[in-house]
Amino acid sequence: MDARITPGTVHGRVQAPPSKSYTHRAILAAGYSDGALVRSPLVSADTRATARAVEAFGGDVDYEDDRDAFVVDGFGGEPAVPADVIDCANSGTTTRLVAGAAALADGGSVLTGDTSLRSRPQGPLLDALSQLGARAESTRGNGQAPLVIFGPVEGGTVSIPGDVSSQYVTSLLMAGAATAEGIEISLTTALKSAPYVDITLDVLESFGVTAEPLDSETADGADGFHVAGGQNYEPTDGEYAVPGDFSSMSYLLAAGAVAAAPDEEVVVRGAAESAQGDAAIVSILERMGADVEWRHSEATIVVGRSDLSGVTVDVGDTPDLLPTIAALGAVADGETRIENCEHVRYKETDRVSAMAEELEAMGARVTEKPDVLTIHGSESDLNGAVVDGRGDHRLVMALSVAALVADGKTTVRGAEHVDVSFPGFFDALFDLGVSVDLEEE
Repeated sequence: MDARITPGTVHGRVQAPPSKSYTHRAILAAGYSDGALVRSPLVSADTRATARAVEAFGGDVDYEDDRDAFVVDGFGGEPAVPADVIDCANSGTTTRLVAGAAALADGGSVLTGDTSLRSRPQGPLLDALSQLGARAESTRGNGQAPLVIFGPVEGGTVSIPGDVSSQYVTSLLMAGAATAEGIEISLTTALKSAPYVDITLDVLESFGVTAEPLDSETADGADGFHVAGGQNYEPTDGEYAVPGDFSSMSYLLAAGAVAAAPDEEVVVRGAAESAQGDAAIVSILERMGADVEWRHSEATIVVGRSDLSGVTVDVGDTPDLLPTIAALGAVADGETRIENCEHVRYKETDRVSAMAEELEAMGARVTEKPDVLTIHGSESDLNGAVVDGRGDHRLVMALSVAALVADGKTTVRGAEHVDVSFPGFFDALFDLGVSVDLEEE
């Protein structure tokens, strides 16, 4: 599907979607339990993949519209051997998080997905599971899905790099609580995307599970992690409520910062505080000179249009913000330098190269290095163009923000992929006053 976007101004109030990261973890945590209600979840292609995996391990997951909740009948910490291959579709998070559950089953599980998912690295997690006694292999021997995992593991100690994906750590922590012995994780390299492990620790605590970083108060700077075995997943009153998603919110805030109508504002609701590292988008906008205010007591963020200036941003802990920051940089004066971003190349697509190439197609001047993306805003004049979202929801949304201030209409291909994390994205833009035509290719 194509999204044809006419440049223009925005204003009004809009609701942020629920957090994808929290929803994934909450559905799986509910799966590890005897049963739980996951309230206000993100219902998307990715989170439904995690729900399917819970069902494959013997649980049952139903979404009830009237209660806005996933009703989960869990497998009680003892995943069954799946009767069929688990199709994780495009969800790398699902693949990695449920690999740990697969290692608990007394038999073999096969995890696979679409072409993009089958290109993403899983080798370090397979190695970690093997250290714990599982048979964990890539069918093609390249560390990529399809994955075959035979359990059961009882727990133990494991060493794993921290600079490829924090989701490996999350998978081990969530499974470790259900093992007999628990799991102690030693990091061989510094942890990137540490706030995502803090999200995991937050969800585990809400489900009554104790896990802790070693030699640090939080995941950032930790040498490793420990989770005791034999724990039960039991949320308070049998329920868990998902907070709003700052990764998705970033596109709405960016739209307000670059395109709010004169004397008007964009108000984003659902901005409750949580462990999400991507809340850093607020401080990044402030540094760029945006007129932005986070009203914590109201769980809202208000942003108006401002003249933006380029800044340097380290995305080691906030990889999902790179597309948003790149789009902002194409509008800002001066240079926007996005550092520590090599791990962002291993997402749904190589987001570093993809954003560089698509922004260049719109008239931006960009310099790309392996670990740095620089957008030369003062030398960029954005023009309407045909750009390709490359099957990546975050590219589609970031390019749509850039389209708001381009000279002429922009066509963003692959618009349907917003269903992965923000199914109502184009509805939200429309509510803010954007002229968007969605057309089948």
